[in-house]
Amino acid sequence: MNESRRRWTGLVFISVAVALIIVDSTIVNVAIPSVVRDLAITSTQVQWVQESYTLVFASLLLVFGTLADRFGRRHLLIIGVTVFALASISAALAQSGELLILSRLVQGVGGAMILPTSLSIINATFRGKERGIAFAIWGSTIGGMAAVGPLLGGWLTTYFSWRWAFGINVPLGAIIIIGILVFVNESSETGKAQRVDVVGALLSVVLFASLVFALIEGRSYGWFLTNKAPTFFGWTWPWGVSLIPFAFALALLAAIAFIGWGLARQRAKKSTMLAFELLRIASFRNGNIAAMIVSLGEFGLILSLPLWLQNVLGYNALQTGFVILSLAIGSFVASGFAATAGNKLTPVFIVRVGLLAEVVGLVAIGIVISSSTPWWAIVPYLFVYGFGVGLATAQLTGVVLKDVPVEQSGQGSGTQSTSRQVGSALGIAILGTVLFTSVGSILDAKLAERSEIPGAVRSQIVDLVVDSAGTAIPSLAAKSPAAAADAREAFSDGTRYSAFSAAGFLALGFLATLRLDGTRRNDDDTAVTGSQQNPRNNG
Repeated sequence: MNESRRRWTGLVFISVAVALIIVDSTIVNVAIPSVVRDLAITSTQVQWVQESYTLVFASLLLVFGTLADRFGRRHLLIIGVTVFALASISAALAQSGELLILSRLVQGVGGAMILPTSLSIINATFRGKERGIAFAIWGSTIGGMAAVGPLLGGWLTTYFSWRWAFGINVPLGAIIIIGILVFVNESSETGKAQRVDVVGALLSVVLFASLVFALIEGRSYGWFLTNKAPTFFGWTWPWGVSLIPFAFALALLAAIAFIGWGLARQRAKKSTMLAFELLRIASFRNGNIAAMIVSLGEFGLILSLPLWLQNVLGYNALQTGFVILSLAIGSFVASGFAATAGNKLTPVFIVRVGLLAEVVGLVAIGIVISSSTPWWAIVPYLFVYGFGVGLATAQLTGVVLKDVPVEQSGQGSGTQSTSRQVGSALGIAILGTVLFTSVGSILDAKLAERSEIPGAVRSQIVDLVVDSAGTAIPSLAAKSPAAAADAREAFSDGTRYSAFSAAGFLALGFLATLRLDGTRRNDDDTAVTGSQQNPRNNG
């Protein structure tokens, strides 16, 4: 096999590795009801099963992006897939909520090794026009797998068991490791090896862990005053002021310390977790700002739409997956379009087209959603939305990293991946707040118009629908058909407002791209400067 074909075959296995972590982050949403029935976990544990993965994943991206450059990108990618697969075995065999949450935390560690390392390998392996195509494949994998996850999870959960939603990662992980060993070359920084910035690594973990925790848990614990007192190892938060402002303050202090420590080490010519000189590169600095804003709204639909399809329209998990599959199809079509148009259009222009497509798709979905909307009415707009995701995700990544030196590609990709994850966490927090706050207020107003429902009962119904994320609506229909009808309308309205909010974030992201340079990168320098490519096939 010649070297060119070998590189592209290697890209397939790298993309499958990314698909592994993207599918896992979405597949759990469909499997959760079965997990609740099987393990009898509480609503708080349900929340942590879904969010512990994101918390660890986002907090470690920057650390592993740097370590990949330092100790070998392929090496760390294989370790990440191995950790992820072993944690999946633990999750599949979990007999309690606590063990499942712990397994998800470890999965987050493996996922944080995989994502920035995959980007770094692509950035170091492909040059010129090939790099744009490679990033398009990588980005379409993210967009497509985000939609395929619910379909796969619905199928496995419906016909087998929720445990296979995790167990499927094991054979896939083995295939990925073999493919990477055979088809992917090792690459790492050249020059004198320096000690890893341990203090910087710890500060970055504290920074992103506390920030993401605050963004995710703000709606539960209260943004300023305590709504629900958290309990840690038997100790309950005793104050009226919420834990969340303290988490934000900790993140701010960690950020100040991280920057100050990093700049001091840079002046002393020592290694740092973040190469601060990268922020002097306009495409990298502005691209990260745009990526964070875009991520606020890009996957907001995946949060609310499955809940609406199942709890309002009454679809099962597999039927919901089929509806959302149109998003994946749009994303895959976008990869072909990006590969063809990449020779004629600049990456920044393609990003802007993608963002506009996403905005159009979301606004249209928001307009047509109601408690009686048939599935086929939203499928065309899901396709448009998915098409935009496929265009914007890949090309924006290429724009962010286009001027980053190859020897710093791990740090660069880790930074932009962290920007996306922090943006996604903020988007989930805000869009979740929009969804459930809207549902609660609208449903309360509708029920208030029904004189036969006392105020205390009205409050119980609202809390039941909101706290269960709409899953109580079908059972409510058996007791009070009128209240269930109001709940369906309220949940539809909340989903609509969530879609409009996501579209608003994407519109801001489009405005942010106006500060990006639309010229092409001069990639005629096919030499991989500063990157040590190992041509040996160690497989």
